[in-house]
Amino acid sequence: MKIYQNPRHWASKKALTTPGIRSVANYGLVKLHTKIFLGKADEAHREERRDHLDDFFDATMDTYVAALQADYSEAEAREITHIQANFDFYNHGWTEMMEFPADELEAHYERYADFFDAYDITIDDPLGTFRSAGGIADAPSTPERLDEPEHPHAVGGFAGDVYVETEDGEMIVGGGREEPDDVSPTDAPVVDEDDVESAAGD
Repeated sequence: MKIYQNPRHWASKKALTTPGIRSVANYGLVKLHTKIFLGKADEAHREERRDHLDDFFDATMDTYVAALQADYSEAEAREITHIQANFDFYNHGWTEMMEFPADELEAHYERYADFFDAYDITIDDPLGTFRSAGGIADAPSTPERLDEPEHPHAVGGFAGDVYVETEDGEMIVGGGREEPDDVSPTDAPVVDEDDVESAAGD
């Protein structure tokens, strides 16, 4: 799929993989993703989906870290979590929130089949073993949307690889760029200097 990569993504990766800061980054990134995707949902359905998305994205933060530990690039690890989310959106009939068309679900699954299989992730069960013991909050489905799905926010034609667009508009096919040397977790959109100082004192 087509994703973006800028210094904030590298900083978020650093924050999520730094002991003491990870919990702060995790919480903030969950809320950020929920806000972004609720913005793609029909207004009438936003609030009823909020708790579900918070729980779901909290689980995908663990997926992201596991993918990094399995030597996937930052872009690939993040794409894996977005694919999980799109599986979930599809299963609920939330087609207006999807980032790629429904007919590309299988292709995206197949690209990461080795990783997904290792964690029992399927299209029908997007979280697999990353599902938290406390479960995921329920939210109403809109299955009628699957009859004639509309994807106003989907970008098709990028199912064959991860397509990374940089902040300069350059398109890189594959894993993206090497991590910069000067990445600081304080550059993440949800972490500040006080969080880092507190972590250092723990």
